[in-house]
Amino acid sequence: MLELKRVQASQGRNQFCFTGTLSQGKCTALMGASGAGKTTLLNLLAGFVMPDSGQLLWQGQELATLSPAQRPFTSLFQEHNLFAHLNLFDNVGLGLHPGLRLLPEQVEAVDLALQQVGLGGMGQRLPSSLSGGQRQRTALARALVRRQPWLLLDEPFSALDPGLRQEMMSLVSDLQQQYQLSIVLVTHDPQEALKMASEVMFIAEGGVYWQGHGNEFLQQINEPIQRYLGHTTG
Repeated sequence: MLELKRVQASQGRNQFCFTGTLSQGKCTALMGASGAGKTTLLNLLAGFVMPDSGQLLWQGQELATLSPAQRPFTSLFQEHNLFAHLNLFDNVGLGLHPGLRLLPEQVEAVDLALQQVGLGGMGQRLPSSLSGGQRQRTALARALVRRQPWLLLDEPFSALDPGLRQEMMSLVSDLQQQYQLSIVLVTHDPQEALKMASEVMFIAEGGVYWQGHGNEFLQQINEPIQRYLGHTTG
């Protein structure tokens, strides 16, 4: 279990304080209005934003003092961040070594990751020759090859058309089960959240406003969640 104990951070004029838990081996959807703090929370986990105070605990270890490379997370963003001058194999290999000096077993791991995302045999192609879905698959392969227990997803499928979006969601769900990954997914789409996530963490008013099972989220009658879902309260 990953625990957030009054993890406070300042982003411009916004002040955040997060308290909650993220379950190991499950997918948790982070939901909330734009600017509520979802990406800030994801960046706090990854180490891209340092907290002002509080505790971030994983298996009893304090993570807040560790660099991003020392934490048990890998991230996949909406912008797939591939290097245009590198082929797919090298883009994925960067997840293992920034200088691409790979051991034989790491070469095999890159090939396997490409196969797992449906890009086997395409390692020598450049990103410019790929579709948007294939580029996102390459970024997913780079995240997988690092073999970290936690995968952080920041709206990674929002730029894809509906068909590709469903395909990528299914692929990530299959890989989660295969590797027992713990996933934190930022999404604005309740249906995407309910399809992929067993738990929902709703961010509002500068912190974790509500947390519970995904199938309970749509039943909440409190005003911030009703407003977020586009409902009116009497």
